[in-house]
Amino acid sequence: MTDVRIFKPSKTAMQSGRGNVKRWVLEFEPGGPKQTDPLMGWIGSSDTLGQVRLKFDSKEEAVAFAKKNDLSARVQDPKKRRIRPKNYSDNFSFHRTF
Repeated sequence: MTDVRIFKPSKTAMQSGRGNVKRWVLEFEPGGPKQTDPLMGWIGSSDTLGQVRLKFDSKEEAVAFAKKNDLSARVQDPKKRRIRPKNYSDNFSFHRTF
């Protein structure tokens, strides 16, 4: 039985948009260690499932796919996004802490 991880990816640090965080991702766990090529020094692996990332619209679809294909799935629920309210006037507040 192959191990997979189902998760919702986090927002990239390079962009402020949240476009890529709406879908769930099914990713295969590494099957073996990576080896270093002695001639070039590149790191590689014979495990081709490490390159596969499947995207689903919902968590239930991803779990159903894993069950249908006899994969043992580990689901990681996303953390709750905490939004702190900010005001422009707080930049000039007398009690501002740095």
